[in-house]
Amino acid sequence: MPGFTLPRAARITRITRTHKIAVAVLAAAGATSGLALTSAPDTAQAASAHAPAAVKPVSANGLPAKAADAKTARPVSASVADHIKVTAVAKQHSAQQAANRSTERKAVKDYPNNLDGWIRESLDIMKAKGIPGSYEGLHRNIMRESSGNPNAVNDWDINAINGIPSKGLLQVIQPTFDRYHVSGTANKLTDPVANITAAANYAAHRYGSIDNVNSAY
Repeated sequence: MPGFTLPRAARITRITRTHKIAVAVLAAAGATSGLALTSAPDTAQAASAHAPAAVKPVSANGLPAKAADAKTARPVSASVADHIKVTAVAKQHSAQQAANRSTERKAVKDYPNNLDGWIRESLDIMKAKGIPGSYEGLHRNIMRESSGNPNAVNDWDINAINGIPSKGLLQVIQPTFDRYHVSGTANKLTDPVANITAAANYAAHRYGSIDNVNSAY
């Protein structure tokens, strides 16, 4: 079959039409890009227009707060809170101290400065030290030995002859007092509470209890 070739003019026309189509396509693509670029600023402006406005701090007088004020606002609040806490702790500490002092005052008994008070104080000390004896036993022996006089002195018995007279409510000689003295009482033979407690301690070691003593001991 013989070959067929288009004339040169026809080929040129064909290429020219192809080029025109390509150019049209490129032009259309360029227009689209241009529209996209042109619309971008409008979109950004719209977003900016609808964004929430930033809230600026305001000072006490209604004017915009300075940067220094904004920085110091929180430390000032913290300082006030710390002061409140310290004050509360101090008040609680003072209340606790007052309660402790009240408890201590209640723990310390007040004894009258007489025979009844001396016996009762001695009994409390004896109880704390584990020394046996009763109010009746102490009172009975005190009345027999000294009639309740804490300064009574025996100056006629054998102890007095030997230079160590019996003294005090329960007529105790100094060597016996020194040996059976109870800590927490005065270190004085004629002190009423010290004399009673030392005598009760001696009687407990020798007779089992001051309650068992019914005569000179």
